[in-house]
Amino acid sequence: MSGSTLKIVVLARSDVAHVRNAWEALRPSIEQQTGLELEAVDLGGGLDFTRVGAELAVVLGGDGAILRACRQMGYNQLPILGVNLGRLGFLADISPAEFAATCPRLVARDYKCVSHLMYSCQVKRAGSDQPTFLGLNEVAISSGSSYHMFDVHLLIDHQTVTTYSGDGLIISTPVGSTAHNLSAGGPILSQNLQTFVITPICPHTISVRPIVDSADCVYTLQLNEIPAGVTLIVDGQLHVPLESGDQIEVKRAPVSFQLVKFPGMSFYSTLHRKLGWGGQPNYQPRADG
Repeated sequence: MSGSTLKIVVLARSDVAHVRNAWEALRPSIEQQTGLELEAVDLGGGLDFTRVGAELAVVLGGDGAILRACRQMGYNQLPILGVNLGRLGFLADISPAEFAATCPRLVARDYKCVSHLMYSCQVKRAGSDQPTFLGLNEVAISSGSSYHMFDVHLLIDHQTVTTYSGDGLIISTPVGSTAHNLSAGGPILSQNLQTFVITPICPHTISVRPIVDSADCVYTLQLNEIPAGVTLIVDGQLHVPLESGDQIEVKRAPVSFQLVKFPGMSFYSTLHRKLGWGGQPNYQPRADG
């Protein structure tokens, strides 16, 4: 497709002043770039992606904006180029200042689309049909404002694994492993792995450790008896109150997250830049004597 017009959509929240201002500053770079066509601009999260014919989406904001964009796209995932206006920008890796320079590279298709695991999550509750949520980072069950320890019974492919007692549990994708999972003491997973990591939040039993298993498995979290206030949190953004007897089923989604990467950008270089992951301590020279 090199040489043909590249159609893009832009997603930016108009209710956030610095995002709106950034879009107004970046818009001329798109409109004046030969070979680049702006099909649609979504400033309020209402764009229906089943009607979008664009080849690529540009998302302005932080990683949270990309998580929202993935859910909005649903089962019509477009490759995403993130322009970082947030604090960390692990997924949104291009700065506004760098964006104008990338426009000719976009037209030339001088980039690659890297596929990443997404999950689907459903609460199963007796007597009611619950929606299925699509996500990219993690599913978390949290005690929230209840301040009470509770039990989560984990089954993998319908086989009992263990019971976690504590403040909650996280099931994370490799992309999400550097988010809530990392804060809870879980491992960093290379983003190209097809696995989930299960990490307890403040477990009461010291021997309980995170588990990594295949993304082809079905993960069931059984909540037999929980205090009021326990909540399912999807990608840190959606909050669903839970009840005793609920089951949460997590599995591989039928679609993948498509991230636009330019040559020279890698997962480990991002760890170095974003997390200060230098490897060796910054030792000072040892004084003689």
